[in-house]
Amino acid sequence: MKKIVFSLMALIFSATAFGQEIVSISKSALENKSLDKNLQVQLAEKEIQLAQAELLGSRAAYLPNITASYTYMNTNSPLMAFGTKLNQARISMMDFNPDQLNNPKAINNFNTKIEVLQPIINRDAVYMKKAGQVKADVLKIKSERTKEYLHFELKKAYMMLQLAYKMQETLQNAKATTLANKKVIDNYFKNGIIQKSDVLYMDVRISEIDSQLQVAKSNIQNASDYLYFLMNENAEGKILKPTENLEYQEIFSASDTKINENRKDIAAYQKSLDAYDYLIKAENSKFLPRLNAFGTFEMNDKKFASFDANGYMAGVQLSWNVFDGLKSKSEKEKYKAEIEKTKAQIEAYTQQSQLELNKAYTQIQDADAKVHFTQQAWEQSKEAYRIRKNRYDQGLEKSADLLTAETLMSQKELEMQQAIFEYNTAVEHFKFLKN
Repeated sequence: MKKIVFSLMALIFSATAFGQEIVSISKSALENKSLDKNLQVQLAEKEIQLAQAELLGSRAAYLPNITASYTYMNTNSPLMAFGTKLNQARISMMDFNPDQLNNPKAINNFNTKIEVLQPIINRDAVYMKKAGQVKADVLKIKSERTKEYLHFELKKAYMMLQLAYKMQETLQNAKATTLANKKVIDNYFKNGIIQKSDVLYMDVRISEIDSQLQVAKSNIQNASDYLYFLMNENAEGKILKPTENLEYQEIFSASDTKINENRKDIAAYQKSLDAYDYLIKAENSKFLPRLNAFGTFEMNDKKFASFDANGYMAGVQLSWNVFDGLKSKSEKEKYKAEIEKTKAQIEAYTQQSQLELNKAYTQIQDADAKVHFTQQAWEQSKEAYRIRKNRYDQGLEKSADLLTAETLMSQKELEMQQAIFEYNTAVEHFKFLKN
């Protein structure tokens, strides 16, 4: 009970001394935490928005292109001058005079023009739009996988925070035990039972624990800052504290260690193949007929801002790209090579992912064994310390032996907590790789 009270007081003192607000957080609250503010998630969302913005350009295959212009022109070119007067609807018999035709006076023209181009059938643009849509879909899948990875990082960071607090608690308990032993040793020294060196050894041990406590406090701060970083929240003047202690999870067993081919990162790779198929179809469609409508409406006048004469032109154009210098053929060959390259990358990535999954499962087994071995060593070291403590109280053991037993007990407890953290992390890593 004294150890627990001392630990709580030390925690309160350390937080108060640095003026930091302790913010409690549970594992469930962290798992339900939105990651929309995370910088990696925001970056992934921006990439999706960029792809969708590029996709908007494909609307040109369906929507009309409308332009308007207002042009001033002055000319004494015989052909241009006669045609301009004709557009202005002011040709007279005098204009057919050969001298007037050959040597016209300079003429002004203010032209207002509206042009409309309406695509009707352009199959290559349709397939290009589908390829752009696939790109946007692939980025969405990658964004979802990024969120899954960040949720794993959140769990790992939370366990790091648990470990840091647990190590601090263990060290504080070790310090309390050492201080209690030091009081006994100080009394023995005053009575001349032991030598000064025994007291100094105990002081060295306390200094060693204080140094480790400083490292543990820094680890708490670093783990808390990392959690705030993942959530993209302000960590100034605040420090997180988990509501649950670091505990050994239930025994984990996996009946199937085969990689999930529908895993989002692998699915994104597979989805990207569809884009190349559409790009190849787009190149093939460039040799199909294209049907486009066009129209022009013009107003001409010799005065500014006057719109007396007008006329229009409208039509439909059917065109073929008969030969493009084998450009489309080379593009198709490039896309086919990209498909084969992507398939090879998918196979290599899947095999690598399977190796990582197998390794993760092996790490679980190793970490599980390590937990049991370190727990057994800790129990044995506790029993050894208890025996030496009893013998020391009876004057049958040296203070150096007692100090060695206490140091070993503290070390083994720290090793056990580290092993539990490694096991829990390995389990979460396997789940992330499996799903």
